[in-house]
Amino acid sequence: MRRLALILLTLFAASPAAAQVIVSDGPESVAVTLYRDPGRGEGGGINLNALGGFALITETRQIALPAGAATIRFEGVAEGIVPVSAIVTGLPGGTIQRNRDARLLSPASLVDGSLGNRVTIRRADSETGGMREQPATIRVGPNNGVIFETAEGIEALRCSGLPETLVYDGVPEGLSARPTLSVETVSEEAATVTVTLSYLASGFDWTAHYVADLSDDGDELRLFAWLTLANSNPQSFPDADVQAVAGTLNREAASDIADAWQQLQLRLSCWPMDTTATHPGLSTEQTTGMMSYSESPGAIVVTAQRRGAAEMDMAIAGIVAEQEDLGDLKLYRIPEQVTVAANAQKQVALLVQPAVRFERLYTGRFANYRGDSEPEPLFITFRTENELSEGLGVPLPSGTVTVFEQAAGRRLPVSETRLADRAIGQEVELQVVPSAQVILTTAYEGDGDRHRWQLTVTNANPRPAEIELVLGPADTPLRFSGGRTREREGERIWRVTVPANGERSLRVNAPDA
Repeated sequence: MRRLALILLTLFAASPAAAQVIVSDGPESVAVTLYRDPGRGEGGGINLNALGGFALITETRQIALPAGAATIRFEGVAEGIVPVSAIVTGLPGGTIQRNRDARLLSPASLVDGSLGNRVTIRRADSETGGMREQPATIRVGPNNGVIFETAEGIEALRCSGLPETLVYDGVPEGLSARPTLSVETVSEEAATVTVTLSYLASGFDWTAHYVADLSDDGDELRLFAWLTLANSNPQSFPDADVQAVAGTLNREAASDIADAWQQLQLRLSCWPMDTTATHPGLSTEQTTGMMSYSESPGAIVVTAQRRGAAEMDMAIAGIVAEQEDLGDLKLYRIPEQVTVAANAQKQVALLVQPAVRFERLYTGRFANYRGDSEPEPLFITFRTENELSEGLGVPLPSGTVTVFEQAAGRRLPVSETRLADRAIGQEVELQVVPSAQVILTTAYEGDGDRHRWQLTVTNANPRPAEIELVLGPADTPLRFSGGRTREREGERIWRVTVPANGERSLRVNAPDA
């Protein structure tokens, strides 16, 4: 007997002590670097309902480590965290293992974690109008609806037409109120250490929006740009050091891993309280008794507004992002700490260029249809070079551009167009709006196998108009007479000045068949 007791005592002494759990509630400092959606077209706006970009989150936390094995729970990480991307530095014993802990607490996960268990159904009494409670057992849910059983039988949740809700005695095991990443480590001695946690997270994006004000003389643009940050995670990042990276980053992995951690959705649906033939054209959203609830991110809240022409002057005296190089990409650093709020947008000034010189053109394209075409308005187009000599000389990330002009003493928008990424030295062109004063007419003069056209541009403005028509590729077999053509960026163009209240024509001949 004494021998058995000695063996048990030896085994107990040799077994490792259980790991202590250390909870880190949140970071002391955080940095957020946002990357644009790689699949978004140049100049395209962000999709606020499904942000396709991502961010690198870097957090600094103070942690009191015990001696021996410990499990550290980093609470409050972004819900869209990609767990395999997480890197933890500053632990004396390094990281042995890391896990993205359980699912988040939500209506759907509460139902899912309570399947087969006893809960309480609280509902209005149809006779007294008061609330009554009774025990129930959840049988099905959440993706296929919620079915529960009481002493009165089997029912679908919220299909009685009366207010009702489920009440739980406790939180099911494995659910967490906040997104949590846990790591296991071993320390030789107790110590307070500074730990850095870095990880990629989905549910972010950013874009640029330019505001271009035409000067009174029509020769310059006052160009201002907002940098709009968007976060669809339910976590905020207060007082963060924020950067945005321009350019397209090649990202071919981890999207499926990130998607695997999306929360369950709770959808409740009831069959209409009628026959199937009564309302054949009625949609489920219109049906009496139909309920639909989805645990999705809240609405995007705009935290900054465009403030008209004064916004440029305000930005000069306020926060303007600072541009830096990041390899061949461009990084825009916000010089002051800002809060990247949950389910929200934030706007800060991106650039201020008060006097951009440009050339005003009227542009169009010849279409060699076998017949006359309808008169076609040419587009007013602003063109410049991204050079200091033209009032620019800064990298321009892709985004939308709103053009304003003064009319009757008021500042009015006349166009919204897109701008692709433009490096220093590249041409910048904004196709603004069709002109009702400068019109292209195409007359077909074909005969049998001989195809001929006459292009006529009329200018109803009281000033000359500079016209540029694209006629086809530079090596087009078409022949032109009555005007000079030239090659520009791989295309054959007709560049001509049409006098005020005048017209110019060009004849186009196709080779004989």
